[in-house]
Amino acid sequence: MSMIRKALAWLLCIPLLAGARAGAAAPGRADLPADSLYRITPLQLRDQDGARFDLASLRGRPVVLGMFYASCQVVCPLQIETLKRLQRALPHALPVVLISFDPAHDGVARLHAVAAEHRVRAPAFWLARLEHGDLDALGAVLGIAWRALPGGGGYSHNVVFNLLDRDGRIAARSDKQDGQDADFVAAAKAMFAAQ
Repeated sequence: MSMIRKALAWLLCIPLLAGARAGAAAPGRADLPADSLYRITPLQLRDQDGARFDLASLRGRPVVLGMFYASCQVVCPLQIETLKRLQRALPHALPVVLISFDPAHDGVARLHAVAAEHRVRAPAFWLARLEHGDLDALGAVLGIAWRALPGGGGYSHNVVFNLLDRDGRIAARSDKQDGQDADFVAAAKAMFAAQ
């Protein structure tokens, strides 16, 4: 099944899963909105320092969520720097989580090296790899697609980052890579003002 069809099927099932799993949901998930990304079957992550966390543990605060791969030499480094500028443009701390879509190659040591190179640290800026969960479905829901290039030469991919509200719903989305997206910044400021 194509990634897009898989994501559409997953999105259509969220309300059904919400009702069917309400009694069996993990603590803190039963009261989540039906369109919350935190309702995804547990996404277990490991960050650049080796710490494990569940995506749903970020509930309760706005978060920027995107994807990347550590050996990218062009687009992903630019994305990291763009997100650092976004953080500086906001009056409140806005954590960033970038999840690798190449977990086979992006181990903790590699994530740590990229974090050191860009001078980012958890918990303000996580570079993470998926330990357990459906990476393709997550990418499709986030609007991120990737394809391995022939000969193991990396990936062709787009760059999208999403602003999640405190309950894990997508509140804003941006694909700007060379500067600030004024609408995205305004959405983040409005989210903090509403708290």
